[in-house]
Formats: sequence, structure tokens, C-alpha cells
Amino acid sequence: MRTKSTSNRNRPSNALRLVLPATSANLGPAFDAAALAMDFYITVNARPAKEFSIQATGRDQEICGRLQDHLILKTYREVLQSAAKPVTPLSLRIVNQIPIGKGCGSSAAARLAGVALAVHFAKLHWTDAQIVGEASRREGHPDNASACWMGGITVARMFGEAEAEVIDIRPKGKWPLLLAVPEQSLATEEARRALPTQHSHADTVANVRNSMLLLAALTQGRHELLAAALEDRIHQPYRAALCPLLPCLQELQGKQGITGAALSGAGPSVLMFLDPQASVQKVIKFVSAHLAQDGLSAELIPTSITLHGARPRGRL
Repeated sequence: MRTKSTSNRNRPSNALRLVLPATSANLGPAFDAAALAMDFYITVNARPAKEFSIQATGRDQEICGRLQDHLILKTYREVLQSAAKPVTPLSLRIVNQIPIGKGCGSSAAARLAGVALAVHFAKLHWTDAQIVGEASRREGHPDNASACWMGGITVARMFGEAEAEVIDIRPKGKWPLLLAVPEQSLATEEARRALPTQHSHADTVANVRNSMLLLAALTQGRHELLAAALEDRIHQPYRAALCPLLPCLQELQGKQGITGAALSGAGPSVLMFLDPQASVQKVIKFVSAHLAQDGLSAELIPTSITLHGARPRGRL
């Protein structure tokens, strides 16, 4: 699935359909710099209406359908107000597959959707850099937003007040993933508070080195490098107490087809990279049993890196 402007005869010509992928940021050592898109999505169908309304189905239906303080509509209104454009009420139909508040890029996808809706319905003609930059400015970092908009793997940085410079990378070969999602959520602000204000020279150098190794592994299809390349000293050691799945699942690196594990975003979910030759169902049984031994449980979602981002082929 991918984002596209709606031209179906059954929909108004100015309606918009957005298909935004889940994302996993940080990828171990690439803290606040890199992310990847995963092949499950939030789909938003929007059309002008007399008043705002939302019909939501799928995961976290109550949150997605709550009209008050809805992140998509809040962003939509704020972008239009900043651009001195009238706010056209919208009717939204949302189908959500992304866990909310669990490190899978739900807030970045929602903010991107709000920005994209404003750009489309107000005919703002923004560039990709402006769209990703505006969502990133609101997120506080550009990793999730860039991967959600571009697909694949992205390395991003902010420049200027609200523009993003993004490099999208196509990984070599197949990259099956297994996402472990706990029942409890974790606010990004709480995860941020766990981090120190300074890091040692040795830890900083180690993360730079491992980030480069990770990029090489992904672009060259070198799965055997992942366990070393995903080693992080900047954020994961300090967040482990808030994300008990992480140390438990890191023990499985190199076993039963699991080539590496890292926090997904700020947590508490954990992203596992799998050997393409491994049986996913056998890996799921193995991981479930290991978690149970430690008194833990998680929803295990098989997925993969998707190259289909939310960016439409043409302009919004």
C-alpha cells in the first residue's frame, strides 16, 4: 500500500487518501538520526465536510476516533492557521494498524497526516523537505517522519527552522523483522528523562562507528554484522529499566535466526532482525517461550522493511 491522491469515481475529486507506514527509529546506535519503515499502516481517507467528524476502525480505535485533541486534526488546524488559510472541516475515515505510544512511529504518522491534509486542502504546494520538516519540528527529531514519508531506511537532519534534509536508502536483499510490543505504553518524554545530559568520548565514538557499520550491513545485505552494529551506548542502557523486553530479547541475538535486537524508537517495543532463511513461526515460538521464562509477555508482530512511504507520486 502507498499514499495516493484519490481519483476514484466514488469519491470527491478533492478528497485525499493517505497510507502511512509504521516506523522504527534509532536502530540501536543511530540515535535521533535514522529510522526504517515497516509494512503495517494507518490509512486516512479525508474529504471536506460541514463539520469535523471521525470514523475509526482497527487498533486503538477509541484513541483514533476521539474528536477532541486528535493529533491529526490538531496538526491540520495549526498548519492552516500558521499559513493564514481558512480551516475547512473534514470527515475522516481511519483504519489503524500501528500501536499507539509504543515506539512504532504513531505520533509521527499522525503529524505527517495532519501536515499533508493541510497542504492538500489549502493547496500550499510544499516540497517534501517542508512537509517532513514541519512534522519533524513538531516531533522534535526527523527520523520517524522521514522514514514514514519516504519509506525504506532514512538518515535525516533538520536544517533551517522547518525543513529536513533526508537521504532515503534501499536495503539490499530481504530484511524480515519481528516486533515485540508490550501491553504497557511509554511516553517519549519519560524515556527522554532517563538519558544523561553528557556522554563520554569513548561511548560517542563507539556509536559513530557502529552507526557506520549498521549502514554498511543494511546496504550490503550483511546480516551477520547486525549483532555488533546494533550495539548502543547512548540511549538503550539508560532506558532498559523502563523497557524490560530489551535486555531479555538482546540475549537471543545469534540464536534461532535472530540476528539482532534494538529498541524501537524510545521503546518500550523491541525490533528484532531475522535471518531471511529462518522460519518466522519457529522464531515466534522461541521468543514467546523465552519471554515466559522471564515472566514477560508481548504481542509479536512479523513484519519487514517496506519501500513504500507516505509520499505520493505527484504533488499534493
